[in-house]
Amino acid sequence: MSRTDQTEARIATLSATPASQTATRPARVGVMLLNLGTPDGTEFKPMWRYLREFLSDPRIVELNRLIWYPILYGLVLTVRPKKSGENYARIWNRERNESPLHTFTRSQSEKLGAALRDLANVSVDWGMRYGNPSTGAVARKLVERGCDRILSFPLYPQYSATTTATANDQLFRALMKMRRAPALRTVPPYYDEPVYIEALATSIRKHLATLDFEPEVVLASYHGIPKAMSDKGDPYRRHCLETTRLLREKLGWGEEKLMTTFQSRFGAQEWLQPYTDATVEKLARDGVKRIAVLNPGFVSDCIETLDEIGREVCEEFLHAGGEKFSHIPCLNDTTEGMAVIETLVRRELAGWA
Repeated sequence: MSRTDQTEARIATLSATPASQTATRPARVGVMLLNLGTPDGTEFKPMWRYLREFLSDPRIVELNRLIWYPILYGLVLTVRPKKSGENYARIWNRERNESPLHTFTRSQSEKLGAALRDLANVSVDWGMRYGNPSTGAVARKLVERGCDRILSFPLYPQYSATTTATANDQLFRALMKMRRAPALRTVPPYYDEPVYIEALATSIRKHLATLDFEPEVVLASYHGIPKAMSDKGDPYRRHCLETTRLLREKLGWGEEKLMTTFQSRFGAQEWLQPYTDATVEKLARDGVKRIAVLNPGFVSDCIETLDEIGREVCEEFLHAGGEKFSHIPCLNDTTEGMAVIETLVRRELAGWA
């Protein structure tokens, strides 16, 4: 029998087989929520381990290893763990003995799992790029549950090689160690998604309604990256500016009311400007007395929002002559925040669930 005849015979056999016998079970799909990560504790050793992993990532520090490692191990990891540990201790969730980022990411995973109960073949979990639960451990767990497809959701609205890309890198490293790796999809950046912009606008309106003052200026403060990375083609700055523009449009505010700034710079090189700390000091010196700050680039409140903005930037503004300051919380696991996550996950699961 020729190959053509064999193919035709096979098709005829399948056509004659009842549908109940040819139907296969739906593929099991794992959904992974991935965030940056935090240390396991505020003491020196867990802080040292976390910072070593974080600052050893070539996506984070692009210096030649021969130049950077002596600085990292000889200076940074000698001094920074103690200072960072003190900062984390101020915001630590002592009831659960974990960082707020752990608490919120777990809750987001649990709430998403409950929201997707209508999709019987979907399993939701969460992990961190640095620290625990590790990306690799969660990927293995999902595969052990029978998931042969994984939807990864790096929880960064604006793309940067320092966030979204390194999260994807780490997941692919985990899959490289598997004999039978699952199929993979990743949720793209969503800096301009209507559901995200609407959620931010709603959270701002709700928070401002609770204040006993009206801010003269609101800052949209994003985590910075070195300017050199942006100059080489990282689209992060453009994504941040577009988020702010769309948010102004949604709120009906002008550029003088909602400003974009960048925070959390590290080292001596130039980072994206304008800097958040320098901006609040200038606003205060120029006579602005009342401001509020939100962090559109952070899905969950963490050390950079609760301590850096909520304490450090607040103190800088008041010390420079400001009178009223408020930090607008991140979307976290609120109704608005979960609407963003669920909407994007359902869209990206199309054809799989």
